[in-house]
Amino acid sequence: MMVDLAKHRIQGPQDSFYIPDFVTQAEEEYLVRKITESPRHKWKYLANRRLQLLGGEITSKNTLFPQEMPPFIKAYPNIIERLQSTGAFRSSPHGLPNHVILNEYLPGQGIMPHEDGPSYHPVVATISLGSHAVFHYYNYKSEDALATSESSNQSSEAGRVVNPVPILSVLLEPRSVIITTSSLYTSHLHGIQELHEDIIVPTSAEDGQIPLVAGLDVPIANWHMLTGENERRIVQDGGTLRRGTRYSLTCRDVEKVAGGTTFLRP
Repeated sequence: MMVDLAKHRIQGPQDSFYIPDFVTQAEEEYLVRKITESPRHKWKYLANRRLQLLGGEITSKNTLFPQEMPPFIKAYPNIIERLQSTGAFRSSPHGLPNHVILNEYLPGQGIMPHEDGPSYHPVVATISLGSHAVFHYYNYKSEDALATSESSNQSSEAGRVVNPVPILSVLLEPRSVIITTSSLYTSHLHGIQELHEDIIVPTSAEDGQIPLVAGLDVPIANWHMLTGENERRIVQDGGTLRRGTRYSLTCRDVEKVAGGTTFLRP
């Protein structure tokens, strides 16, 4: 069954889409159980989190050496087929994701603003499991802004200065998926702050209460799309969302595949 992606478009400057309840609670419990049962050697350990590469390794020349996806990705629940049904990957080389990065974020862990690089077709779908996250999109400072700015505390790996104020902030509920496309993927950055809790502050506006992320004073762009009872209450009345352990499945299509094959094509 195809998903009408247009109904899930986030109000903002670029094309991004938010689908709550993309997996059921039972499916989430199953996925988290299979993830936590993964052998230790499957994980790569970084300074601030651990991760797994599902579907193969990508070389320095942006080529995927494919490996079999685990059953909890390609069988039940069929995450790949479900993402294909959104139509988001219709124009990608393989028509569906062929690579998944599984990240584990403990409370207090996050990821600095970054770009995903040239290996992938410019569409990414990120599924959240176990806990929420507040996902921020950033842009680079222009030359004019740099000329008038005395200093900045954020820069990308390439040395360009990142505007510390997000252009778009989205609350990702457990079991949801966010799909990022177009220039929001190709020329912007995304990241998650290293916090143990996210504080939401409602502010008065002509059309009601617009929830803001405390400390950044940026609105939650998808506040009206949330379905979780606790999340909806917090964005309406203000309050604190305490983070638990979150697993993210970042699904993309690697354009170049060694041997020209993929294990996921139906």
